[in-house]
Amino acid sequence: MLEGELVKLRAYSKNDLEKVLEYINDEEVRKNLMPGIPYPFRMEDEEKWYEKLNPFGGGKYDFAIELKKTGEYIGGCGVNEIDWKNSVATVGIFIGKPFFNKGYGTEAMKLLVDFVFKEMNINKVKLHVFSFNQRAIKSYEKVGFKVEGILREQIFREGKYHDEVIMGILRKEWNK
Repeated sequence: MLEGELVKLRAYSKNDLEKVLEYINDEEVRKNLMPGIPYPFRMEDEEKWYEKLNPFGGGKYDFAIELKKTGEYIGGCGVNEIDWKNSVATVGIFIGKPFFNKGYGTEAMKLLVDFVFKEMNINKVKLHVFSFNQRAIKSYEKVGFKVEGILREQIFREGKYHDEVIMGILRKEWNK
């Protein structure tokens, strides 16, 4: 569907669900995704989520990320929320731990941001990231996101409070 040099964004397939569950239940991946208690998902949870996917979007678009060379599923990304009046989309991404630090997430996020600006006609893309996830923050900065705000001590993880960082990029800053 959307192709870069390393990865491709495509629609989810039911065949992806086993890997989705494996990656999302990895302790390091989960702690970076959700503000609540990082409780594991079950296959039934993933199947319900999959059944709710809507190919017509309505403002929410979920993409599977696959390696271009092998077709292997490595994670997911998408538009999680849309404010049509103010032309702001909130996005998110996760990559399976075996694929960290290889540039896949950065390229997938570039493809997603390009989709939001060019296909959805949105003015601003934003995201939320926990301050302890420095790998993700560096990746988002490579894409062009800037820190717009800090929610101080917003999340409790591993016995202490951490900040939540809000980052954004405007259409006029997009260089693609």
